[in-house]
Amino acid sequence: MDERLKKSPLFIKSQEIYELVRKVSLLIEDNGNEDDFNNHLLNEYKNQLNNSALTIPAKIAGAFNEDMPYDIRMENATIIRKEARTILATTSGLKMAKFKELDYLELIRSEIEEFRILFAEWVKTFDQWNYIIDRWGLFNPPGVNYDDYDIDDDLPFKNPFDD
Repeated sequence: MDERLKKSPLFIKSQEIYELVRKVSLLIEDNGNEDDFNNHLLNEYKNQLNNSALTIPAKIAGAFNEDMPYDIRMENATIIRKEARTILATTSGLKMAKFKELDYLELIRSEIEEFRILFAEWVKTFDQWNYIIDRWGLFNPPGVNYDDYDIDDDLPFKNPFDD
């Protein structure tokens, strides 16, 4: 793993969130009754929390390379934001499902808020002019359209970033 990544405040915070979520999810008890809706709901929330918390550091690592094209970095950033927001929504769901350790849920939400600020600062560092035209039209720099001519389209080989 890249030393800069390991020392990055954003990556460190994502790992802290993962560890916190993992520990809190251990408090979600399975009463063994598969027919119990609330039990099933709590376990689904537990799985969602763990999946989202595990995805975030993986996607940060995937987008950490500054040489990676803007659209690929933004795609990873979008997934990171989605998973962080899913964690927030899941903590609300756990409250409604009568999870008893509410202080831990507030701690997770607080950690996500700290992460959000680090994340927003990190995304500002993305070089939008280091791009490959996003033919899907989501992550092109201002003034670049999905159907613009790209001289690279005339190359005799396929761009590895194209779908």
